[in-house]
Order: sequence, then structure tokens, then C-alpha cells
Amino acid sequence: MLTPILATESSSIVWPTIVTILTILGSLGIFLYGMKVMSEGIQKAAGGGMRKALATLTHNRVSSVFTGFFTTSLVQSSSATTVLVVSFVNAGLLTLVESIGVIMGANLGTTITAWLVAWIGKFSIAKIALPIIGIGLPMFFIGKEKWKASGETLIGFGLLFTGLSFLKKAVPDLKSGVAENVALQENVQSIIDFLNSFGPGSTILFLLAGILLTVIVQSSSAAMAITITCAWNGWFGSDPEQAFYISAAVVLGENIGTTVTAWLASIGTSVNAKRAARAHFLFNVIGTIWAVAFFWAIIPFIWGLVDLFPKEIVEIKTKKGDVANPLTIVAFAVALFHTLFNLANILLLIWFVPKIADIVQRWVKDPSTVTDENKPSLRYISQNLVDLGELNIAEAESAIQNMSTQCVKMFEGFIDVFEHPSEDMSSQVKALKEIEDDTDFMMQEITEYLVRCSSKDIGTQNAARIAGMLRITQELEECVDCIYRLVKLNERRYKKGRTIAADQVEELREYAGNTSRFIKFADQHLLQPITPALESEAREMLANAKTMRKTFNKTAMKRMAGGDVQLEMLNIDLNNHFQAASNHVMHVIQASQGIHD
Repeated sequence: MLTPILATESSSIVWPTIVTILTILGSLGIFLYGMKVMSEGIQKAAGGGMRKALATLTHNRVSSVFTGFFTTSLVQSSSATTVLVVSFVNAGLLTLVESIGVIMGANLGTTITAWLVAWIGKFSIAKIALPIIGIGLPMFFIGKEKWKASGETLIGFGLLFTGLSFLKKAVPDLKSGVAENVALQENVQSIIDFLNSFGPGSTILFLLAGILLTVIVQSSSAAMAITITCAWNGWFGSDPEQAFYISAAVVLGENIGTTVTAWLASIGTSVNAKRAARAHFLFNVIGTIWAVAFFWAIIPFIWGLVDLFPKEIVEIKTKKGDVANPLTIVAFAVALFHTLFNLANILLLIWFVPKIADIVQRWVKDPSTVTDENKPSLRYISQNLVDLGELNIAEAESAIQNMSTQCVKMFEGFIDVFEHPSEDMSSQVKALKEIEDDTDFMMQEITEYLVRCSSKDIGTQNAARIAGMLRITQELEECVDCIYRLVKLNERRYKKGRTIAADQVEELREYAGNTSRFIKFADQHLLQPITPALESEAREMLANAKTMRKTFNKTAMKRMAGGDVQLEMLNIDLNNHFQAASNHVMHVIQASQGIHD
């Protein structure tokens, strides 16, 4: 009879425990998914503004910090911001020093999550979460672009609050005093007392627990929600000050754990992108070190500040006006600690940004194989829970701009070869061949990248933008191919020893000059809005190219009657390739115009 009894008692404990764990995981899943949906919705609604802000509003340390704070406050994820920073540094849109300032601001921006969690007990989340989703749902289904993105943001915001509410209810309340929880309360308190027996070392243990928790859930915001919820449900002890001490130590660990996301995102990226991720890690580690060193003074100071606030703010009360749970004060204290710690860390280290940059430059050295630091390595940098959505496009834009620069460089190389018929230009021709090979590889890389971007929910406008960028990439590659064929035609002329008359040289120079101006014009206005005046200027250069081809080809045909037929055929080939290159350039301009229509 003993075995069935034990089996019954065991099942009565195991199954409720499994259900509780799954409920907590489900609540956490709703929270994380809501954060993901909200973040992606905000990126769609304000993606262009965020991209512009990160690229232009980071000219000094202070503005970089504010930009990082504002961006993270919007997307509610420091991981999203830091991954975005790594992506922008990889694309060459941000310098290393600028990225460090943005990362500092991101750490401060993520503290808003702690305040949201701390305040969910002040009112009924169910009363606002579902109505928020109800407002966002029609906007999402019947709205256009911005309205649809705004609806998606509201739905995500409602799901985030719903997840927090479920999480609060899912974590067992050890302060409830229910008889069956007494043994569990005693066990938890015994574990807490054992860990506290290590003295200052206990801070390190709780810190390590925070790192592990954040690495597992891959979100410092989710880890923060779990920490605060466990604190006010008595899992860190029944004494509020003791629970605050443990929670604060765990939060310090979460600040280090959140750097893992950016670190992973930097794998396989450029040197500066790796340095940006290391700077994030270094900044948070330095802050944690000084905070742990002065933990004995910081905790009483923050706790004293909490006592200065009216109890109506820091305590959650029942409908009757009685204090429901003294441990709810811990949530407010943790939010205050998290904010003041990150603010103090910024004020302390913002003066040493150049020094931090110098340290990470020594840490991540340039590999000896790198010959062009300005050439970004295109890589799709999004994580499962941190999808940058349309902001990934910025890296493709940078790569396309680099491809256009190579096209300009290619034509300048052709002119150099053309102007030196009596010299050995084999080394220059070889270098131009390498550029042609590079653009072939870049076209394949950019195309694959943009196709992956288009597989995401990016909206109609961005889908059109990606289509335009794909066409630009193809036209640039074909333009480079035309230029390389011009180089090979000249090389063949030199090898055959065919001499062009002075008047023919001037014709080719005139045509080459028009083509060069056209290529540089397209490079200057690449991916930018094309005004009617600019369009008219482009069409004039294309018309000039067509006129020159007809005129010069007719002249070459006339010279064939009593001249070198093969030389004149070569001249006609050169003229046709000038025209072909101009056609591709015009297609690039038209695609740039179509992006902004």
C-alpha cells in the first residue's frame, strides 16, 4: 500500500510544478513575442527616421547617448539597438566612437522596461491590455503602411502587458501564507541564507545567476521582468531590503548578459563591428565592477531614496486601502537602482569614450589580410528575437554605394589605360580585372541579402525599395562589365599595334568624358530622390551619348572605304560600349527615382 501512496503524493507535486513552469514559460513567450511585434511595428512606422537619426545625430558623444536612449525607449530592447549599431558599424554608417555613445544611451533606454514591470501592479493590466489590442487590430488589417505599422505596434504593446500580467500571476506567491507553501518557503529561505553566508561573495553568485538568466532568455527586459516578479512573490526572501539586495545583484548580471546578443551578432562582421560589440561588453563590465565594489554603500543609498517617496507611489494597495504586499516596494527600488546605475555609469565613462575605443582597437586587431578597411562585409545581422526588419536595408545601401564607387574607379582606370598607349599597362589591366571580379561577387552577395530582407514583413514601400535596389545592383554590375570590355578592346588595339589618328582620339576622349560625367552623376545621386531638374540633366547626357555614337560610327564607316577596316570596327565597338555603359547608368538613375516615387 505504501508504493501507491508515494506515487499519488509524487504526482500531486510533480504535475502542478510542471504546469506552473509551462505557465511561466508561456507568459514569458507572450511577453517576448509582444516585444518583438511592438519593436518591428515601430521600425516600420519610424524606420526611416531611426535610420537617419542613427546615421546623422551621432556627431558627438552627448548626442550619441541621447540617440541611443531615444531609439531603445521606442523599441524597448537594448539588444535590438546594439545589434542595429553593430550592423551600422559593419556597413560603415557609424564610426566606432559614435557607436559607443549610442550603446551607452541604449543601456539607459532599456531601464524603462523595469519601470513598466514595477507599475503593472498599480492598476489592472487586463483593463488596458485588451483594449489596446482592440484599437490596434482594425488599424493593422484595414490601415495603409504607417497606420498598419502603428496598429502592429499597439498589438505588440498590448501583448507585452498581457505577458507581464500573466507572468505575475504564474509565479507562485510564497508570501501568500498558504499551508502547502510553508515547506517551500522554508526551503527557499534556507537557500537564500546559505548564499548570503558567503558575505560579499554572495553578490558575485547572484550576479552570475543574472548573467545565466539573460543568456538563456536572450533578453535583458525579459530577465528583468522575471527578477522583479520573483522578488515581489517572495522568492528572494521575506525581508524587502534583502530581496532588493539580491534583485540588484541579479540586475547587474543581466547588464553583462545582454551584451552576448551583440557579441553573437558581430561574428563574421568587419573589424569595427566586432570592436563595437566588445565596447558594449567592456562598458557594462566596467560599470558592474565599480557597482559591486561599492555595493555595500549603493544598496542602503537607493533604499533610503525609496523611503523618501510617498508610499502611495512605491506600494501596491488593495481596494480596501491596506498594503497588499510589502515586497512590491522592491519592484520600485529595482527600477530606481537600474536607472541610477546606468545613468551614473554613463556620466562616469562618457569622458573615456576615446580610451574605450583605443582599448577595443587593441583587443580586436586588424587581420593582416585586410587591405581595404572601408569595404564593408555584407552580412544579415538579425537574431530570432531581435529582427531589425527594414533597418537591415541600410547595410545593403552601403554595399551598393561601395559598388557604385568601384564603377567610378573602374572607368577612371579605363581612361588611364586609354591615355597611355605606349606604356606597359598590364598591371593596371590586372587591377581592373580584380575590380570586375569583385563587383560580380558583390552583386551576388547583395542580391542574396536583399532577397532575405524581402522575405520579412517589410511593407509595400520597402518591398518597392528592395526591388529598385536589386535592379540598381544588376545595372551597376553590367556597367562594370561594359567598362572592362572597353579596357580589353584598348588592350587588343595596343597588342595589334594599331594607331588611331589624332582626330579619332579626340572623338573617343569626348565620348569617354561624357560617359565619365554620367557615371559620376549617377554615383553622386545614387539611392537619392531625383528631382525633375536632375532627371533632365541625366536625359541630356544620355542624348549626348546617343548622338555621339551615331555621328562617330558614321564617320568610322566612311573611313573604312580607304582605311584600316579592322581598326574602324574596333572604334565602332568602343562607341557601342560607351553607349551601353550610358544606358546602364540611366537605368540606375531611373531605379533610384522609382525608389522614392
